[in-house]
Amino acid sequence: MSDITSCVTLEPKAGGAPKKLVILLHGLGADGQDLIGLAPLWQDAAPTAMFLSPDAPQPCDMAPFGKQWFSLQDRDPKAILAGVGMAAPGLNQFIDDNLEKYNLEDKDVVVMGFSQGAMMSLYTIPRRQNACAGIMAYSGALVDDGALARGETTQPPVLVVHGEDDPIVSFDAFKMTKDGLNDAGFSDVEAHGLQDLMHGIDERGVAYGSAFLQKVLKD
Repeated sequence: MSDITSCVTLEPKAGGAPKKLVILLHGLGADGQDLIGLAPLWQDAAPTAMFLSPDAPQPCDMAPFGKQWFSLQDRDPKAILAGVGMAAPGLNQFIDDNLEKYNLEDKDVVVMGFSQGAMMSLYTIPRRQNACAGIMAYSGALVDDGALARGETTQPPVLVVHGEDDPIVSFDAFKMTKDGLNDAGFSDVEAHGLQDLMHGIDERGVAYGSAFLQKVLKD
């Protein structure tokens, strides 16, 4: 059983049983409610998709509210790698549970993450045994133990979006993510650095997400 126990959802716009899943992973100190508001904006691009926005399993240890996938009190790369690695099995189990529930496969799933959620998506999804339909990483960073370069992962399509004025996750992380994926041989990496954007998702990011979902979630 996954350690993810709470999730908000939006049913497919087309009605009926879901044919696709779009999983939204929030950032540090937020919860599933933080990103579910994006789901109606993306429903036209993925009308047969169920949108799921889970709460991360841990209480945030840097604020009196919200959740976290792992602690970020120690920002050393080794500590972040360890944190992502410990959180990944719970996310994988959550995905597996929902694939079984809706009788779907990895190829039917897109995982989107914002900030810490993007770190989770970029680490966890390529390491699944079967390739997912895609990864959408907003304002995050690539956390890797060398598995990508060693060719030990799947290589789903990836959308990377980052504000150039981000004060929380430096824009340097955008180039490192893009270059890291390209250097590892990912053949479908779409990357957009956005001027005049801080740590967030604006209408440009939403539009890039819509186009990406439409591309990778064809029925």
